[in-house]
Amino acid sequence: MSSTSETNTKSQNNENLLIDIGSTYFKVSTPDSIEQHFRDFNKLILDDLMHKCGNTIERFDAKDIRICSSANGGLSALIIGLTQSYSLKYATNIAYNSGINIIDSIVFQNIEDYSIPSDLIDVVIVVGAIDSHGNVFDNRLSDYIAKLNYSNVVYVGNAKDASILESSVNRLVVLPNIIDNRLHIVEAPLKEYLTNLYQQDIEGKEDIKHLYDITGNQIFSTPFVVNKALPLLQTSFSITDPFILLDIGGATTDVHYSKDLVTDNIVTEHGHDRIVFKKLGVFKSRQSLIFTAEKNEYAYELLMHLKVTEKIYEEQSERATKILMQLAIFLVLCEMSHYRNSNVTLKLLSMNSIVFTGGITKVLKKEDIQTVVTFFYRKLLNSDHKPATVIDINYDIWTLGARQHATCQ
Repeated sequence: MSSTSETNTKSQNNENLLIDIGSTYFKVSTPDSIEQHFRDFNKLILDDLMHKCGNTIERFDAKDIRICSSANGGLSALIIGLTQSYSLKYATNIAYNSGINIIDSIVFQNIEDYSIPSDLIDVVIVVGAIDSHGNVFDNRLSDYIAKLNYSNVVYVGNAKDASILESSVNRLVVLPNIIDNRLHIVEAPLKEYLTNLYQQDIEGKEDIKHLYDITGNQIFSTPFVVNKALPLLQTSFSITDPFILLDIGGATTDVHYSKDLVTDNIVTEHGHDRIVFKKLGVFKSRQSLIFTAEKNEYAYELLMHLKVTEKIYEEQSERATKILMQLAIFLVLCEMSHYRNSNVTLKLLSMNSIVFTGGITKVLKKEDIQTVVTFFYRKLLNSDHKPATVIDINYDIWTLGARQHATCQ
């Protein structure tokens, strides 16, 4: 009798249970509350989740449980193109917005001058020329790719060279050209391919697979879900365009930004784009964050400004975590400024709001953040510009995006 009663209670539940699996925390959101738990890395994710939130999860049917995850840390890409102004710029834009971390971009004409990356590359992207032009690639391309350690390779260049590459590059996937005859970007096919790769990687993780025991829905990437919330943010937060949103967690730092902050006139269907910094997390990527800070000529001055020394890198304490979070903010701002000359440079002096979500909101107070932002603007941009700081302390942005995505499905 009680079993039937439970089933009826579940079947009458029209609300969704939202679960986000991060690299260090997981969050569970019901229509009434959000709870957050630090992961026990000695347990499988599902076992840990059920131990801490089992009573809540059992109240919902599998069809009403929506799960997203950023625990895989993102995918890495190497892009090979003909020009910085079109091929590489367009492919970079699509890759970033699909949650892909770019380890390098190569101009084909100079391919013999580039070294061979030692790490496994999740996807190699090749792009170049419009469809009316061909014979732009030669055997130097296939020779270089043959030396790489890669899982996937996708060609999104001119149609005439596709058949040549198919015969010489192993496991090549050919998609429509991302550059049309008017030199506009065509993002949908490549973006769908990369997004699917990202989700396959999530689902391929042994821990994540077990989560399908409790949900009847596809598991999506957390950045994809957060992206769904961006057009809705101004209905819930005091945010003025243009803005950037920083999601700083344990493995990566994701940046979502208004297109108004980019000088390049790239034609896309979205008003926001995304960058992921795969090695700027505070827990899983702690050592790479420290390594990046040690190479930054201003990081030492920031530490002095925060009244600590480089010995803080050796500490395992709440104070050290706080300092690393502040460093992550500073390093990401550096990466997006003219100081770094990276693939994406934002007009940071035009930014009106800076929004923070993710694990950082549980560690830093508004004044801790503003100290770093002010230091960055004064030291690197020689400006007293102060974008408004907004902190998403209750993870409302994630739930807003998850519920929006669930409604659209």
